[in-house]
Amino acid sequence: MSRARLILVTTNEHKLAELRPIFAEYGVALESKDIEKVEIRHDSVETVAEQAARHAFEFIQQPVIVDDTGLYIDALAGFPRSYPAFVLETIGRKGILKLLEGVADRSARFVTAVGYADGKHLQTFVGEMCGAVSLEERGSEGFGYDPIFIPEGFARTYAELTFKEKTAISHRTRAFRSFLNWYHKESNKP
Repeated sequence: MSRARLILVTTNEHKLAELRPIFAEYGVALESKDIEKVEIRHDSVETVAEQAARHAFEFIQQPVIVDDTGLYIDALAGFPRSYPAFVLETIGRKGILKLLEGVADRSARFVTAVGYADGKHLQTFVGEMCGAVSLEERGSEGFGYDPIFIPEGFARTYAELTFKEKTAISHRTRAFRSFLNWYHKESNKP
């Protein structure tokens, strides 16, 4: 496997800021491309990421990575699952907090799946962060659900953590480190 420049399908600047230092640690060149991400409807973020990577590779014919993230809230039977972007656009963080009013069990988890395709490999790598949904929005860092998600082992939300603290522990970091460990081994095979 050659160590060609990897294409990440995203235009999300927050995500790129989180990932560039991680890729640099592994000496892997990362480039983002603004191509349409084909996103199938499925409850599994792994399936969504895998299919998106396959479609992206077919389109650009270069090694490509795509990620997909789900938020699973236990008291809501896992809602919004692999549809957090749609829920954020429709009812937002305030809507999630409203759904959880008076609910004692606020446990939740983020799951990110990274899909990789290069014409030979089509694989997914998963990272998870357990935690809880806060009682109110707190903090000004990050994006998305960061102001209402308290990662396990912390009393602060993702949005109250420093950039360095969040990227050291996040579900996205865990998924991409899993991918990069595999990629590093694969690219160094004779």
